[in-house]
Amino acid sequence: MKHTRAFQKIYTRLSEITKATCTLTAHNVGYEEMAIVDGRPAQVVKINGSKITLQIFPGTEGIATNSEVIFLGKPPVLKVSEDLTGRFFNAYGEPIDNGPEIEGEEVAIGGPSLNPVRRKQPSELIATGIAGIDLNNTIVTGQKIPFFADPNQPYNEVMAEVALRADANKIILGGMGLSNDDYLFFKNKFTHAGALDKIISFINRTDNPPVERLLVPDMACTAAEYFAYHKHEKVLVLLTDMTLYADALAIVSNKMDQIPSKDSMPGSLYSDLAKIYEKAAQFPDGGSITIIAVTTLNEGDITHAIPDNTGYITEGQLFLRRDTDIGKVIIDPFRSLSRLKQIVQGKKTREDHPQVMNAGVRLYADAMNARTKRENGFDLSEYDERCLKYALDYSRKLLAIDVNIGTDEMLDTAWGLFRKYFKAHEVGIKESLIKKYWSGDLQKEEELDFIESEADFE
Repeated sequence: MKHTRAFQKIYTRLSEITKATCTLTAHNVGYEEMAIVDGRPAQVVKINGSKITLQIFPGTEGIATNSEVIFLGKPPVLKVSEDLTGRFFNAYGEPIDNGPEIEGEEVAIGGPSLNPVRRKQPSELIATGIAGIDLNNTIVTGQKIPFFADPNQPYNEVMAEVALRADANKIILGGMGLSNDDYLFFKNKFTHAGALDKIISFINRTDNPPVERLLVPDMACTAAEYFAYHKHEKVLVLLTDMTLYADALAIVSNKMDQIPSKDSMPGSLYSDLAKIYEKAAQFPDGGSITIIAVTTLNEGDITHAIPDNTGYITEGQLFLRRDTDIGKVIIDPFRSLSRLKQIVQGKKTREDHPQVMNAGVRLYADAMNARTKRENGFDLSEYDERCLKYALDYSRKLLAIDVNIGTDEMLDTAWGLFRKYFKAHEVGIKESLIKKYWSGDLQKEEELDFIESEADFE
């Protein structure tokens, strides 16, 4: 981290050193102000009169009581300008892609969120291109929603696909605890797709100090605010993995000998998470910040403090689940929910969207009931058999995360599945929509399915 000594406060007497912090007597120092301790980046985390406690990001090993402390006179900052686009940065906002330094205005990160009174009611669709999201769990600009996923699921691949497909002016990736392979995956994916003209990435890798992860979401949100508030653009922030962010909070809390709360998390976990998620907003002048974040689950435990607190803050959740019947990861239609979808479904999307969504999930539920009957040795009805066949097609053509089609095509696909497996009165859609959309050449659809299956076989 670059710094200069000109006009900066320098101290050389530390009164206390713990595993993660050091304490000294200093004056005219601000909360969250950055400092350099023995050449290592640090930040003010506690002020008690003239007694200042600094969190040292790489740790305190080897630091002596007479180590030099330089206060930088400002909190962490990010230089904001159009030059951010297409670049990769570390947790301090410094380039890691061998590109030039950024020229622009310095903005302190981690500032307050926009006053709710000044926010505009979310009203615009933000399409991700993933059918399991756009069809059943439609997202609205200004919304905050997490992916809940097991650690072995391909959530980074999903986030990369969202970054490439989403209908947004800017995509800002905040990667926390990424392996080097994950980092190179994102970099190569974005570069080869020719999408760097709208993507900005802040990366903390596994070989970086874990505590540095705490800066990444604020860096991402500060860049988002610049483009959304000042440039009036539609911005999508992707954060992965918020569980590793919370783990870093716990590391600092434990090393400062603070009493842990539930699941060894700090008592401030709710407010720490809310500070980030509440950056999502629809601005009056047209810009917006939408946040999609990954929260990995510990052995699927949804009651753990991290997903539990996240659920109270956010507006729904998206669940990833491997469907063993089709061998693909899907967006689980039963456990996923976008609480704001009704704002745009049928209004910013086609009129049949809400009814098609409801019918599709209800018929899928009928298939799951049929599966339970079969597993328990009960006879299946002819309707049950059709539901099971429908569920396979529904999962493969609409729930799988690799389905990349527009919203209208998703609806047309659903109608095609309804016609293929059910009679019009069985789908439970109102008659006026049945009359308008219940049409199509079933024979051609079946021929297409046969051609696809032959191609898969070959």
